[in-house]
Amino acid sequence: MVTVGLAFISALVGWSGTAALAAYAQRRPSAASIGWLIAALGMTVGLSAAVIGAMFDFGELTFRLFQIGVSLLGPLYMAWGAFEYAVRAPMVRFASRLLLSALTIVPLVVFGVDRLSGQFAAGFPAFSDHYDLIPRVLLGVTQGLAAVLLLTALVAVARRRSAVKGPDTAVVGLVALGTLLSVVVGRFGLDALGPLLMLGAVSALWGAAALAVSPRRDRYEDDDYYYDDEYYYGADEDDLEDLPEEPVRRKRRNAESYDDLYDGPPRSQASKAKGVITIYTIADGQVPAFDQLASAVVAEVSRNEPDTLLFASHTVSGAQQQRIVYAIYRDDLAREEHEQQPHVLEFQRRSAGVVVATNVIELSLSEAAAAEGLPAMLMPR
Repeated sequence: MVTVGLAFISALVGWSGTAALAAYAQRRPSAASIGWLIAALGMTVGLSAAVIGAMFDFGELTFRLFQIGVSLLGPLYMAWGAFEYAVRAPMVRFASRLLLSALTIVPLVVFGVDRLSGQFAAGFPAFSDHYDLIPRVLLGVTQGLAAVLLLTALVAVARRRSAVKGPDTAVVGLVALGTLLSVVVGRFGLDALGPLLMLGAVSALWGAAALAVSPRRDRYEDDDYYYDDEYYYGADEDDLEDLPEEPVRRKRRNAESYDDLYDGPPRSQASKAKGVITIYTIADGQVPAFDQLASAVVAEVSRNEPDTLLFASHTVSGAQQQRIVYAIYRDDLAREEHEQQPHVLEFQRRSAGVVVATNVIELSLSEAAAAEGLPAMLMPR
């Protein structure tokens, strides 16, 4: 009865997690969220079959459903979802989808019709106790692919810049944990311990998906607080002096002026303005989602970044899947400040799911001519 109770709790948590993942996939559709939803659904159906098997002893149908969900669909699609979440190269992602299709259809057919052997009992059954050589080989190939996908995803997030590396590493790490637990239960059964490990696998996947879709804010390097404009509303002038200040803004305030270093202002000096052109190639069907994200970040830049002199998103005639974002900053410090803003970090995180390629061109202003009022026309404040 202990195994029955634990299996029932695992299945109940699995159905709850599947519902949550379905909501995530509907709110922010992406290949990663769809892959994790398939993994959760497969494992939950397998755990539901395991509840029946634990109550009345496993049979051919409950055993097949359990192993297809826990040993095949769960690990394979958890790993593929992590791969899609972390890797940006379009050709590599396309190749992974081809392999995924082949290593889903063929094992499904084999696991569903191959002859079973041995006697069933009420405990969680091990894969090798009842399947012959061919299903075992196919299982090894599919789980080997899952390991490669997870390793590639970990390498991809390890190469990202530090602002987003931590949360992304946590997401991939939780998915890897869930995959490992599911593989262990499918291969070894483990009787009453099996439901507990599957409860951990489902919870890890659920946590990874929740972390992947949750908004993130940047924690400043040497402050214990977040910079939040809400702190400023309704505050007295004396109170404002004690509020936490962003490191980059503190650098600008503490920077010595030219007049402090030399006798009077310079007669002529080169412009410190910096420009950045970013070319985004957007995935099929994701252009409206990217445009919505771009519109939101442009509005935030307009409201909150006085030292970002120009920030504009352009469409490209004849290339509907491309967008060009052009920015001009007052100086290097202004660009650094821009890149640390919470709305910029959130744009980078959300757009990663709809962009297949990004090219960045950095510029230093040499000569320029602009009509009066151009910034006000492009970025009304």
